[in-house]
Amino acid sequence: MNERSFVNALIQQQISLNEEQLNQFSIYYEMLVEWNEKINLTAITEKNDVYLKHFYDSITPSFYEDFSNIKNICDVGAGAGFPSLPLKICFPHLHVTIIDSLQKRILFLQQLVDQLQLTNVELVHSRAEDAGQNKNLREQYDIVTARAVARMSVLSEYCLPLSRKGGCFIALKGANASEELADSEKAIHILGGKLNRQETFKLPKEESERSLIWIEKVKHTPKKYPRKAGTPNRSPLK
Repeated sequence: MNERSFVNALIQQQISLNEEQLNQFSIYYEMLVEWNEKINLTAITEKNDVYLKHFYDSITPSFYEDFSNIKNICDVGAGAGFPSLPLKICFPHLHVTIIDSLQKRILFLQQLVDQLQLTNVELVHSRAEDAGQNKNLREQYDIVTARAVARMSVLSEYCLPLSRKGGCFIALKGANASEELADSEKAIHILGGKLNRQETFKLPKEESERSLIWIEKVKHTPKKYPRKAGTPNRSPLK
């Protein structure tokens, strides 16, 4: 997916990018490749692949959710800034909080945010479990996102504590999403969530399957969740 087909694909979804936004994506790509030589950010570095598998893929939640009405989002384990920063470029009004456990990635993200001149972006160096128990972050967000971080049963314990009641957690998943979802039903219920919907589609060009899972936050997460750092991954809720 080259830059022109990227623009056209977004137009088909009623998202029109101006020159400033196009330039931000261009700078994003250049910095991603440059920093990837210093720290491991992604295995995908070919330009057309980055535009398709990182930029376009990150924006797909907005094809099914009206982000123009969303005030704030929190991205858990964002790594190189996916999906939150492509969404932020497309929807500049968003207040974005990114949580990542690796200081080197936070340093890259800070440099990137500065270079792209993005405002209202907060970078938090923290484990997701610790962030979920932080009173300044817990149950504060309209939407919490996570992409390729962990299985749904684990991811729900990372993300649902951060979503406000009435908000939602959106998981960006690949081909095994339905299987993961079935295994996580009890965990989602315990943590105050409820399956809202699942959207499955194929990426343009390469036709690989993707799924978006909406978990609505219907009640407050019990105070004991998330558990201590490392526990959700070692012992997922069942």
